[in-house]
Amino acid sequence: MLSRKPKPRVIIGYLIIPLILYVFAVFVPLLASLFYSLFEWKGGPNKTFIGIENYLTLLKDSTFWNAFGHNIYLVILCVIGQVGIAFIFVMIISTRFVKMKGIHRTFGFFPSTISAVAVGFIWTMIYDNRRGILNWFLELIGQEDKKQVWLNNPDIVMTLVAIPLIWQFIGYYMVILLSATSAIDKEILESAELDGASAVQKALYVVIPMIKNTIAVCIVLCVSGNMKAFDNIYVMTAGGPGDASMVMAMYGYSVSFKQQNMGYGSAISVGIFVLGMLVIGLMQFFQRAVNREKE
Repeated sequence: MLSRKPKPRVIIGYLIIPLILYVFAVFVPLLASLFYSLFEWKGGPNKTFIGIENYLTLLKDSTFWNAFGHNIYLVILCVIGQVGIAFIFVMIISTRFVKMKGIHRTFGFFPSTISAVAVGFIWTMIYDNRRGILNWFLELIGQEDKKQVWLNNPDIVMTLVAIPLIWQFIGYYMVILLSATSAIDKEILESAELDGASAVQKALYVVIPMIKNTIAVCIVLCVSGNMKAFDNIYVMTAGGPGDASMVMAMYGYSVSFKQQNMGYGSAISVGIFVLGMLVIGLMQFFQRAVNREKE
């Protein structure tokens, strides 16, 4: 029985529905934010057109730019922690000495399936100054003078809220990198071993060059994910102490829904989108520049 190819209009019909959904999910909210950002709007039926006044205010808003700095710090820690540690685990799991690789993959991926809110609660309890595991461990090893109210320390709070994000998504990037490394011809790795390459040399000079595109995708996903970080941090600190852990998405939420300043909140959301795209674009530019130099 001969198979019949679908007609072009049928293919277009199947493709047009996802395209319409994508436009409504991405561009319509963005355009709506852009529209409302041109108004002074407190959420009621009355709006006052003020042009780019909200954007001029945003450029001078120190809280927003501090939050942007916190996001950048979070991105740096998470790229190193999530993607970097995931790659190290992949190299360990890929060795012949590790057995039951499927179980390691499953347990590694498990934290990625937990709700961000639940992760926030778990790590809030770990950091708790009275019943937390961290202070209990310090007491156990005789370092009681190091005990503190961890999430109330503005000097380290951003590092502390980054750790749960790293822990949650190591397994996610580990699965992606494992699928890439499994496609590498085993003979190439065996040849490197015969030539006397150590595990570190194989990772640096064989594996990374062969999966660099997958690593680049992981980094882009990591950057975009942490530029819009919100849930875990909101549960753990709500941006405190003061604004020491305030990130851009949380600031936009606070302005829009707590202060009921929808117009300025819309300008913040547009600012988050622009800065996020700028950071990803700069990262892609530097990556291509590095690749050109190597070629």
